[in-house]
Amino acid sequence: MAEIVHDFFPLMRVYKDGRIERLMGEGFVPPELDPETGVQIKDIEIDPEINLSARLYLPKNVDTVQKIPLFVYFHGGGFVIESASSPSYHKHLSTVAAEAKVVIVSVNYRLAPEYPLPIAYEDTWLALKWVASHANGDGHEPWLKDHADFNRVYFGGDSAGGNIAHHIAIRVGLEKLDGVKLEGIFLACPFFWGKDPIDGEGENLGAKDFVEKLWLFANPNSSGLDDPLINPEKDPKLSSLGCDKVLVYVAGKDPLRFRGFYYKEVLEKNGWPGTVEVVEVKDEEHVFHLFATEAENAMGMMKKLVSFLNQS
Repeated sequence: MAEIVHDFFPLMRVYKDGRIERLMGEGFVPPELDPETGVQIKDIEIDPEINLSARLYLPKNVDTVQKIPLFVYFHGGGFVIESASSPSYHKHLSTVAAEAKVVIVSVNYRLAPEYPLPIAYEDTWLALKWVASHANGDGHEPWLKDHADFNRVYFGGDSAGGNIAHHIAIRVGLEKLDGVKLEGIFLACPFFWGKDPIDGEGENLGAKDFVEKLWLFANPNSSGLDDPLINPEKDPKLSSLGCDKVLVYVAGKDPLRFRGFYYKEVLEKNGWPGTVEVVEVKDEEHVFHLFATEAENAMGMMKKLVSFLNQS
């Protein structure tokens, strides 16, 4: 048996011979009409040269002149697994599109270690610029041209995708996107950490070790856990977050939950002028909503997200 040199169970393993074994997140659902919700789904290429693509969702019964909110989503998976076509995201986002009546663009960014960070951040920014090109009529995707309200744009993501949503929202605040009004971001169990433990983290040193090793594996040129890309407190650009509303969900059994609460504290301390709400769901694990979509807590979270995406 080949020697394992990096073991990130249950996500992935890397062997001495260079082989990468992804242990989850490899499933694929074709882009077809979702029979349960009636949501239309299709995949589009954004930049074939770098294999950058996205999965689009359009709810049923949207007339030809109706503009509805746009939700740009970034999947999780520690920057190393999952895709926009994974079964869990396909089901989750089909339901979001149907319940919230929003157009969704789920970005299929490239994964580490083959494409180490910051490539995922650059891919998602390129995807967002492609999305924004439809605000002034230059883009060619009819679902965005005909139905997306670019004055009601939201970002969302879970785990590593929540991390990405946060950073892309900062970049929007700094660089702006013509014709795009980012209303808010939704972060589910966001992937943040830091070198120094905060209240509660000292109880689980194993979690810190796992997060640090995974982070440096995905981002080998990083300075470590106080890199602003994983520790928002160390980011001098934090107050530039380019939206007015943030909704954060944390799970009671998730070691990352302390950073979710701390994120609110750090945002407020740094002078960001918006409002941030953190909701804790007791007795649940990391990204619980993706694995038991019809459970009571997941449905409660869905109801809250639907309301968040339809604020005027």
